[in-house]
Amino acid sequence: MNHTATVLIFATREEPADQLDKLKNGGCKLIFGEKRWQLPGGKYENDFAESARDADAMMGTSIRETPITARVIQASNRLRIISKYTVGFDDIDVEAATSLGILVCNAPTEANCFGVAESTIAMMLAMLKKLRERDADIRAGRWREPSVLATYVGSRASDGYPGITLGLVGLGRVASRVADLLAPWKIRIIGYDPYVDPTKFLLHRVERVDYATLLSQADVVSFHVSLTKETRHMLRDEQIALMKPSAIVINTSRGKVIQESELADAISNGKLAGAAIDAFEQEPLASDSPLRNLGNRVLMTPHAAAATDRDELRPGVEMSFNIVRTALGGKMPDNICNPEAIPLWKKRFGNVSLIAN
Repeated sequence: MNHTATVLIFATREEPADQLDKLKNGGCKLIFGEKRWQLPGGKYENDFAESARDADAMMGTSIRETPITARVIQASNRLRIISKYTVGFDDIDVEAATSLGILVCNAPTEANCFGVAESTIAMMLAMLKKLRERDADIRAGRWREPSVLATYVGSRASDGYPGITLGLVGLGRVASRVADLLAPWKIRIIGYDPYVDPTKFLLHRVERVDYATLLSQADVVSFHVSLTKETRHMLRDEQIALMKPSAIVINTSRGKVIQESELADAISNGKLAGAAIDAFEQEPLASDSPLRNLGNRVLMTPHAAAATDRDELRPGVEMSFNIVRTALGGKMPDNICNPEAIPLWKKRFGNVSLIAN
């Protein structure tokens, strides 16, 4: 080992003592970020960069309020790995990391991804089955109002009803799980994802289509993409114009995938039937957001689609610790989000271990 490896845990989430001990026993120095970095409204880039100055590795949960900017990444000329406990990595300047040969990794565990998939289906059913509206009717003394009719989701062999068409934008782990869970319903599922192998569509019984076709044919359009330059605001007026006025939108991925003001305007003007949203452009949701004025046409949850009472993040924490130990040992870790950085990483850090076995 050339020097003591320094690990910055920039956004803590109840790290298991045994995992912390493994790093300490490997000779690592641990630095912990401040809780206030994760709170809305803060401006802590200076503090973050100062803490990252000697870091060989950085890890933690989501930190969108004080993101990992190019300045933070460039603060240490020894940094070799940034590992997230979660699936999303839109709070990291991936381009800046890639240019320096720094690997960015995430933790797409079943506990996290599958929790989001289950929430996606729950949100879809709540919207299509009018559960909130029917509950409100009972509380108001109304009974079986004809104005609150539900959508029959699955197909019916008895009369040839085909069921709804679900459009999945992105076919990663979450969307694939959604498709698998809905297989017994025998609905038509179409998908758009130019980055996955066509065989994956066959494996999960999803019909592969282009984005415009998906928007024009789907009764439910559900977004399951990472936030990138290509996906930012990939749903706005131009795309909404292609959709059925009876369609609903579900977003359990990232808020900035959708242009919220234009979505709200479309729902208000009857161009779309509604939306179910877990992730927002600004979090927490602004008090003056037009989404708040649309009643039951919009179902909103506080970016908690994966949150359960079974500590869904722990597997991601453990995965991230394994990734960091591997990278500090000079070996190639799993779940690399920027494979373009690998050649330079190997040149800078390959087979150079900073951690004791």
